Amino acid sequence: MLVAIPDTDIARVRRWCIARVPEHARHQVGVDYDLADRHITIVETRAPWDGSNRDWTRAPIARLHYTASRREWTLYWRDRNHKFHRYDQLDPTPDVERLLDHIANSGDPVFWG
Repeated sequence: MLVAIPDTDIARVRRWCIARVPEHARHQVGVDYDLADRHITIVETRAPWDGSNRDWTRAPIARLHYTASRREWTLYWRDRNHKFHRYDQLDPTPDVERLLDHIANSGDPVFWG
């Protein structure tokens, strides 16, 4: 069953990712997202350390899970074993921007180290 994540929320995540990195640093680091049926994964991207033409590395930072029946978002964090866990410091919310603001501004090292 395909869950339709609202296009408006996808656009909000896209804009948030672009705004996270200043223009002058985008040749070295970026913030992107991967879209799946029921979630959006926030990903930090980095250029190859040696300046080669290899692919940029992609490190998942957080996952935003959408529950269509309740029209709400739940935040997940990733552990060192690459497994996602529900973030229990923030309740599910219909406002995806609330989760994005928390990732950006909470200072919690589970997101940005």
